[in-house]
Amino acid sequence: MNKKILVAPDSYKGSLTALEACEAISTGIKRALPDAEIVSLPMADGGEGTVQSLVDATEGTLHQLEVVGPLGIPVTVSYGILGDGRTAVIEMAEASGIGYVNEQTKNPLVTTTYGTGQLILACIEQGIEEIILGIGGSATNDGGAGMAQALGYQLLDSDGNEIPYGGGSLNQLASIQMSQVHPALKKVKLIVASDVNNPLCGPDGASNVFGPQKGATKEMIQTLDQNLAHYAEILKKDLAVDMIDTPGAGDAGGLGAGLLAFTQSEMHTEIEIVLEYAKFKEFAVGCDLCITGEGGIDFQTKFGKTPYGVAQAFKAVNPDKKVIALAGNVGTGIDELYTEGIDAVFGIAPGAATLDDLIVNAKDNLPLTTENVIRALY
Repeated sequence: MNKKILVAPDSYKGSLTALEACEAISTGIKRALPDAEIVSLPMADGGEGTVQSLVDATEGTLHQLEVVGPLGIPVTVSYGILGDGRTAVIEMAEASGIGYVNEQTKNPLVTTTYGTGQLILACIEQGIEEIILGIGGSATNDGGAGMAQALGYQLLDSDGNEIPYGGGSLNQLASIQMSQVHPALKKVKLIVASDVNNPLCGPDGASNVFGPQKGATKEMIQTLDQNLAHYAEILKKDLAVDMIDTPGAGDAGGLGAGLLAFTQSEMHTEIEIVLEYAKFKEFAVGCDLCITGEGGIDFQTKFGKTPYGVAQAFKAVNPDKKVIALAGNVGTGIDELYTEGIDAVFGIAPGAATLDDLIVNAKDNLPLTTENVIRALY
């Protein structure tokens, strides 16, 4: 009887995209089991590569748009429309991410989420009904104020003028006007991919926890935290939403709060969203084996990384079948994964080599390791 094998890896950063990893693993399977039925599902955990993975998994399309970057400079970004034609997928890092700033330019007092709002608006204007939004990797601390401005909300100071971009200007906010908001916004559901439960303000809030990596000094952190607290007061006054202690409101420099306040948003864990929209469990039915993996696997993998999520979902459908994980680098603590649905972890490095060589040769090492695993199993 022919074996049916589900192939569901994340990307191997610097080496292979998730789709390329699927192809490499499938090549190895076919060498050992030419008659195997292979189901390929490129995966991601909500961070970098999520757009591409979901587009690939659903036979969707990629689109490009010029938006305002975090420093106010135009940037060209990509977003995806899934194969159903009604769901879009966005990574806020594409428009407002830390990759657009450096040691000299990073400054959360001025960086803005305006471009992320422009991406959302572009999807709305195309008739999209649901938007999956990954919010990791931000360069911002503006509470989603810039995003709201792009969607048509007017964030006004006491003189009736729009406040400037950035978390440093939120103390000027006096009122929020909604007359120019896109009328279709309230009909669009946003599925926010977030594994962060930080509140908006305080010691565990956006500014104190994430501000330093975005360039915030101690003085800036205090200012930003106070400004977000003021922002929350105006949100409560004008929109009747209380964001100050809401779990997840502090994600992405407070973008979590902005999304919950200004849009029809729901927050879910990142890998769960990818698995759901890729219809993972449907594809897993009847499979004899699952092969997953990514660049590195270690004790952190069980905290929402792709191989962990894939294993959990596969075992929910096929509790007696094996899950094999293939890693570019196998770190410490992998024994903790053996009670979490992963049955075995294999490194794909064939021997001693430099990191550069391993990255370059992953396209050959991954099929070779896969072939040997399959030969051992069958």
